[in-house]
Amino acid sequence: MKAQRDGAAALPEAADGTASAPGEDGLRVRMRGFCSACRQILGLPDYDRYLFHAAQRHPDAPVLSRAAFCEREIERKYGRGGMRCC
Repeated sequence: MKAQRDGAAALPEAADGTASAPGEDGLRVRMRGFCSACRQILGLPDYDRYLFHAAQRHPDAPVLSRAAFCEREIERKYGRGGMRCC
């Protein structure tokens, strides 16, 4: 858990860097992190991770909808003609 600048305690963070809601217990936070790690290993698009990244690194840019994000990731992964390793 990180402390906020005004001295108040921040919400606990999940493994993907997102803050958990006040009512969430530690198991739910760990499960969310575990699911995020599984998506990364399997190469599945992780919309929550994208939202966190967009908010941290590109706060002024428009955010894609979940459907548009998934379409973009599928096109990025498979749309360049044929199999590739990198």
